[in-house]
Amino acid sequence: MSDGAPPSTTAVAPAPPAYARKTDVKVRYQQYRDERDLATVMDLVDNELSEPYSIFTYRYFLHNWPQLAFLAYDGDHCFGTIVCKMDVHREQMLRGYLAMLVVEKPYRSLGTGTELVKLSIAEMIKGQCEEVVLEAEVTNSGALALYQNLGFIMDKRLHRYYLNGVDAFRLKLLLPLTQQQQDEIAARELERLSLDGCSQGAQEHTSEWQSPQGSQSQEDAESSLLQKFDALRT
Repeated sequence: MSDGAPPSTTAVAPAPPAYARKTDVKVRYQQYRDERDLATVMDLVDNELSEPYSIFTYRYFLHNWPQLAFLAYDGDHCFGTIVCKMDVHREQMLRGYLAMLVVEKPYRSLGTGTELVKLSIAEMIKGQCEEVVLEAEVTNSGALALYQNLGFIMDKRLHRYYLNGVDAFRLKLLLPLTQQQQDEIAARELERLSLDGCSQGAQEHTSEWQSPQGSQSQEDAESSLLQKFDALRT
């Protein structure tokens, strides 16, 4: 019941943000060492990404390609990480794959994600990769903008790619080729052309060998048509 007092005009204080953005941070980047860093990487990814991963998945990437994984620190606190791999694609070229990229929300205005990707790509270039691919949720505008600013282009859309039912974009980045890679590609192309030439020569030889038979078959067909035509006339 009202006591006659005028209604309060005191403004309701806005709810505090769920997290305070970090601005004055001296970021330290460290390459993945060994299993001493495994739990740190797992905790970061499990807390920030929607996809669940088993310890076997982490070990698959980190044991085989530790040089491609990096961690970002604020003092002793690790707030970002990247996990990647590189292997032969279609038996022709080395392709890098960005599997996991995580930066805790308070640190996302520092450009740490971009720097982590650059560090991994630099290692991929050393390993003579020719391209890098990844998947990102179509709803993750921040991640898509980050990758596109680095030169990635959308390759295809993958329907219901994630376990939560969200579609994904596959993105691709073509890397500059070293002189050695250019020479290797040229050599592969020359070998392919040589094999194609041999195959074509073999086909021509076979065609020549079969040509009398083919010519006879053609003559028989023409003779049959003429006989039918003569029958119609009579």
